[in-house]
Amino acid sequence: MAYTYEIKESARALSARITIHTDGRVVVTKPRFVSTAAVERFVRTKSLWIEAAVKKFQKRAEREAKNPKEQLPRLRRGSKAYIEAQKSARTLVIERVRHFSTAHGFTHGSISIRNQKSRWGSCSQKGNLSFNYRIVHLPSELTDYLVVHELAHTVHHNHSAKFWALVGSVIPEHKKLRIKLKRSYVF
Repeated sequence: MAYTYEIKESARALSARITIHTDGRVVVTKPRFVSTAAVERFVRTKSLWIEAAVKKFQKRAEREAKNPKEQLPRLRRGSKAYIEAQKSARTLVIERVRHFSTAHGFTHGSISIRNQKSRWGSCSQKGNLSFNYRIVHLPSELTDYLVVHELAHTVHHNHSAKFWALVGSVIPEHKKLRIKLKRSYVF
């Protein structure tokens, strides 16, 4: 067993559960009525799964240590800096959407700039586009990729082969840019 674990007791827990944190910590939460011996037996039955998950998080940590991600600013909604970033993002996005719509015949609905926690952008069924205000902090080639990605959703509301072919017809290096975005930036 290449891991240690912490046991927490919970009055609300109905059964034992294992949580593996991204830093490799293993926490077993148990109901008050479950004995420590029962927890140890439970952990032994899950040991292969626990070891695999801990290794996965260790590998991820090693990979991220070699290639650290850039943490983009998190601005408080309503603050002067947030309002300015949102305004700059709106100007940037509108200009790039207009450029790609004119050049490639995309049509779209409204454009909004939001403070999304885990998305760069989205496209509704009506073709309304929404972008994260943090887009303003990205290099221009990534901004263009994100804009084209959402515009392509106005034609294909999925990630099918046709969708990716459309994205690729406008941004041929889209695969490299997508990887760069995922590997280099964190919300």
